[in-house]
Amino acid sequence: MHKSLLSSIVSLLIIISFSTPAFAQETLTDSAATTHQDWDFGGTGTINFSQVSLTNWAAGGQSSISVLGITNVFGNYKKGKNTWNNTLDITYGTVKLENQRVRKSDDKLELNLKYGRAASTDWFYTAQMNFRSQLTPTYTNTRDTLLSDFLSPAFVLASLGMDYKPNDKLSVFISPLTGKFTIVKDQELADQGAFGVEKAATNAFGDPIIGTGENFRREFGGFVNVRYKHEILQNVIFQSKIDLFSNYLHNPTNLDINWENLVDFKVNSFLSASLFVHMVYDDDILINIDDNDDGVTDARGPRVQVKQSLGIGLTYKFD
Repeated sequence: MHKSLLSSIVSLLIIISFSTPAFAQETLTDSAATTHQDWDFGGTGTINFSQVSLTNWAAGGQSSISVLGITNVFGNYKKGKNTWNNTLDITYGTVKLENQRVRKSDDKLELNLKYGRAASTDWFYTAQMNFRSQLTPTYTNTRDTLLSDFLSPAFVLASLGMDYKPNDKLSVFISPLTGKFTIVKDQELADQGAFGVEKAATNAFGDPIIGTGENFRREFGGFVNVRYKHEILQNVIFQSKIDLFSNYLHNPTNLDINWENLVDFKVNSFLSASLFVHMVYDDDILINIDDNDDGVTDARGPRVQVKQSLGIGLTYKFD
């Protein structure tokens, strides 16, 4: 994909996210006047800390310190039959092991824009766009090989469908018309065929031709998004989000799965704890496989990816 097209996509996402209030006031109202009461803004910011210090510890181990920052902000509009839900989630973490440089432990950037118009009490005609990427580069432990970067990859989902919202806890969005776009801006990663894009062509000797890997992949299929949030105990909130995508044009029975689960424990106004589990499966993303545990990659293939974090930290809620 050309750089100009990449720049256009990023610019479009930024323009949409920052122009939402004006757009909603001009096109989503049933009356000429829109007041501030139609909007609900808020979010949370959390910083989790973890530290281990060892001195003359006979059992061994390493001293370490880690910091994880999580920001979730939203701007929701509702007037008459129209709703506009916007969320931005940013996560970034670092860890420092004894006698080693600081490393990145987590990195997430996700923007979700969803417009709905009521069809009945519980059903809404809905258009949704989701953008996922990361903020900074990720390297191997030796820092000599790039694994991922901002827009390498980035995933964009654009969907039309129906949203079932029987209450404030549950939302089930069903879209038979969804475009999924994978962006790999870094040419070296694109030449490797990373994250499902078409890898570089080869010459007569079987060597890759540098610069011929695709930076952009298009898919068309069906999409289901389920979101659930419930206070299961006093000051204990459970949130779950699962995305399911089927590519109509290639192996439609192989679902791409993105499942996030979060349990928040609120100790008081500022102190909290959280347990986060994230699972991903995409048969177009190939993982290095070491079948005999000898430290050497034997093959590459799709695998379930799992990330888990447990943290205690400071939380600030803003409205």
